Amino acid sequence: MPRGRRVRLRARPAPRTLAVVVAVPLVLAGAYVAARETSTFAIRSVSVDGGTPAVQAQVQAAVEPFVGKSLLALDGRAIVRRVDALPTVVSASYDRAFPHTLRISVVPERPVAVLRRGLGSWLLSARGRAIARLAGGARPALPRVWVPTTVQVAAGTFLAPEDGAIAARALALASGFPARISTAAFAHGELAFRLRSGLELRLGEPTDLRLKLAVARRALRLLPVGTTYLDVAVPQRPVAGADSQLSGKA
Repeated sequence: MPRGRRVRLRARPAPRTLAVVVAVPLVLAGAYVAARETSTFAIRSVSVDGGTPAVQAQVQAAVEPFVGKSLLALDGRAIVRRVDALPTVVSASYDRAFPHTLRISVVPERPVAVLRRGLGSWLLSARGRAIARLAGGARPALPRVWVPTTVQVAAGTFLAPEDGAIAARALALASGFPARISTAAFAHGELAFRLRSGLELRLGEPTDLRLKLAVARRALRLLPVGTTYLDVAVPQRPVAGADSQLSGKA
């Protein structure tokens, strides 16, 4: 051996060590498979966060088929699809709370109006979605959005922009408006609110709505008695007067 060179000797693992290294993953894999197929982590309760008690009850009912199944074998995508399909829900997510609880968080639809079609009424969301059928006269504090009887409406339906969706989104932006809104209408490319006071608020094209509503909030405090309309279609030049042209239905 040449002088000054070092030789490293590699020790071979003992047979017992090799057996342990091979056996541990196999044991863990077997335990995982057993846990998936047995009731060790079976779902016994479902916890729902978000939404009203009524929405939470709907979510509970939607995921009832998953109760009793293992949290490890859970098809999370299937759960999210079932909950997202509810007319009252915007989106959902889930979490496993071992050993026996399934946790679901939901973002609920936000009601902003009552959709009226002939004698029928539906709760309308900020996204222009029909949430649920309502009895006549229900939710009197919410504005009304009228659509033709030819428009097809059912729980879960997303309305076309001209059939209520634009009006619904505008009402969502008008949350906290200082005057009560009675109706919202979108016709011939222009949007208008009818206030409970009888004043017509003309918003024009459904653009720059936050700016227009901000201008309207300030202008309302300055309107003289007898004013019947306020036009903020051009927010830089609001116009008020007494020659109202009716939009929508009361």
